[in-house]
Amino acid sequence: MSETESAAQAAAESSSQTANAEEITYHAVEKDGVVTAIWEMQGRKHLRTIDPRSRQGREILNLYTTADHHDESQTSAEETV
Repeated sequence: MSETESAAQAAAESSSQTANAEEITYHAVEKDGVVTAIWEMQGRKHLRTIDPRSRQGREILNLYTTADHHDESQTSAEETV
């Protein structure tokens, strides 16, 4: 194997490791104020669509809405002081 081939192979392996290391995120798709879908993304790649009415969809929404609600209540409590 030549040096260029080994360098190209090493670059390909490092780029695939970077892609695997990207964080998985969830994006809520809303229509008229109602969540109609949840997109699971890894970087810019769409992995799957999750129904918000499913068990997993409800769990994801509960995690994020509870955290947001908790943060908002702390902010409003601090403002009243």
